[in-house]
Amino acid sequence: MKRRDFIKMAGGAAGVCALGLPNSWFVGHAAPIAETVSGMPYRVLGRTGVKVSIVGFSGLALNNEPQERCDRAVREVLDQGVNYFDVAPAYGKAEEKLGPALQGIDRSRYFLACKTKMRDAKGAREELERSLTRLKTDHFDLYQLHHIRSVEEAKQALAPGGAMETFLKAKEEGKVKWFGFSAHTTKGALEVMKGFKFDTVMFPVNFFEWMTRDFGKPVVDLANEQGAAILSIKPMYHGLWPAGVQRTRQWWYRTSEGLDEVSLTVRFALSQRGVVSCFPPSFLDLQNLAIQAAKNFTPITDAEVTKLRSMAANLISHFDKEEKDYAALHSGYPHAPHDTDPWGLV
Repeated sequence: MKRRDFIKMAGGAAGVCALGLPNSWFVGHAAPIAETVSGMPYRVLGRTGVKVSIVGFSGLALNNEPQERCDRAVREVLDQGVNYFDVAPAYGKAEEKLGPALQGIDRSRYFLACKTKMRDAKGAREELERSLTRLKTDHFDLYQLHHIRSVEEAKQALAPGGAMETFLKAKEEGKVKWFGFSAHTTKGALEVMKGFKFDTVMFPVNFFEWMTRDFGKPVVDLANEQGAAILSIKPMYHGLWPAGVQRTRQWWYRTSEGLDEVSLTVRFALSQRGVVSCFPPSFLDLQNLAIQAAKNFTPITDAEVTKLRSMAANLISHFDKEEKDYAALHSGYPHAPHDTDPWGLV
């Protein structure tokens, strides 16, 4: 019996604790630091050979900010050594805010990644061209299938007439350099990886889900096998809000708060094998805390894993439900309801 199957049978968090797995089991082999820029460590983004900051900038953080604040935020993070910017059409006004904010900045200073939720070639082309216009650029360094959940949509994107036709054509045209995807379910991620060797894999790598359910490990294992760079999303996630608990942020999940907690959770994600960079929740204050944590990065220790185990003990998983419910998207994607994560965020 495989380790992950045994853990699943043992019953989630309680099972993992009962098994008494050593802390070293949760400590990966952190990717080497290639260089440091303005105090920010950089790693090589897999087979692309490009060096990127170990914390990226979540473009969604700009969605509700005035343009002047967006302009200032972009320049501030660049000055802090962040060179990876991530955005998507699904993020409201984020593309329209980030495009102007990047104007006047040497294009070679930043790595720009965008995504599409369209699974057909025509829809993907329309979103690609619109995103290029909004972001005022002639190319994306990385273009990704956004928010893969079901096996069926993964197959659609890779089939003749699917989104990957647009991706490949756009690369020929010089509009896209490398390909990636983001996913929220193990089945969706593994299915799309079976059909195409992507340059990057964006998936939740999070202390709570990793420790209690082994969630993410099959995807991380295959990404490492294929030589794809892993981008951690939800590194600071603390599960869903419990009933009756007052929300400290208007956000669909609880998140790390304070530098000490942010440092623990960010460093855990960045310590897992093959993880190159991570993306904090889309709040400028949390972005700044994640940058501070990254500048003081050291691999997670056994003692810190013990602390994270305690933090994980009573949290409520969102991804457990999403794994079980992915079949609900077999028809109607991308218009099916997604009430706990209305943006389909990464």
